[in-house]
Amino acid sequence: MRPPRAASFQSRKKNMQNISAEIQAIKRQLGDKLCIMGHHYQNDAVVQHCDITGDSLELARRVPQIDADFIVFCGVYFMGESAALLAKPGQSVYLPSLDADCLMSQMTPAPLARKVLEQLHAAGRKIIPLAYVNTDLALKAVVGEYGGAVCTSANAGVMLQWAMKQGDGVLFLPDRHLGNNTATALGIPPQDRHVLRIGSKGLVEPETQALDRKLLLWPGCCAIHARFDPDDVREMRAAYPGCRVIAHPECREEVIAVCDGAGSTSFLIKDAARVAAEAPGSTLIVGTENNLVHRLADRFEGQCRIIPLGHAICGNMAKVTEKKLWNILTEIVSQKATPLEIEAQLCPPARLSLTRMLEACGL
Repeated sequence: MRPPRAASFQSRKKNMQNISAEIQAIKRQLGDKLCIMGHHYQNDAVVQHCDITGDSLELARRVPQIDADFIVFCGVYFMGESAALLAKPGQSVYLPSLDADCLMSQMTPAPLARKVLEQLHAAGRKIIPLAYVNTDLALKAVVGEYGGAVCTSANAGVMLQWAMKQGDGVLFLPDRHLGNNTATALGIPPQDRHVLRIGSKGLVEPETQALDRKLLLWPGCCAIHARFDPDDVREMRAAYPGCRVIAHPECREEVIAVCDGAGSTSFLIKDAARVAAEAPGSTLIVGTENNLVHRLADRFEGQCRIIPLGHAICGNMAKVTEKKLWNILTEIVSQKATPLEIEAQLCPPARLSLTRMLEACGL
């Protein structure tokens, strides 16, 4: 006979409580030798154990300041690579889930990006690549070789202005929506931009493309944020009259155009705190990954109502679970854990692309 559903739930709950307690015990055992980092899009069960949480910029900024021997990074693969790149000699970086990848980063394979840059330079232009941090190590290395840098959603404006001064044009990759929204915020008109048409062998019919534009955009996007539609915003305004709507700049331009504000995850968090303090009882609609939105809703419950713009869960971020975090920590204690290894030959140019960002932003 199947056991009652309630009993099964209680059993799972007790098991998770045990795992949580064991993680805390390991943290006490390792003490200052361990630092657990986590992105804002991680679920609450994981975030509760993190020593440092933040968006991509904050986490990259904090890595060089960490003295722990073991850095466990709760996020997708490229974030772990960046941490390993910025870590000190002797430090080891671990990922709870090695299969937590990023669809956007997969849209810019390094060999293809190199081919496109070669084609653009062959046409006589000095194009500076500016890569969103949501890219793998190999792509960051290509960007570093070509005099470029990486950026995050928090500093995309600063870094695009920096890149514009380094050459006579910029290739922003991979997220065309972040590139377009950043350009709009900086006053770069649409006629100065062009979304490249790219095939498996590089530029498609380059003679028919506007390659002389100041800003060239790689045709990639975040599958999570790109699913939002302007109608989602209109429906929320109809359902919650007087509400404020904010969204992440990885959303499409036409979505951002009908929002009241847009910015990085750090911006969204700060704006939620501001609304809760200045407009108690109001409603805030937030267009980004739902784990962050639900966390904000819990944090400011009773002060303001915070609602997701729509369903948006990153399946790759969700691959990092509390149980997987416990697994990697137990392996570290038993000295069976395998640290993240990155290709040595890619490190110097890739590190250059990251340090250029940190230096340009005064970090």
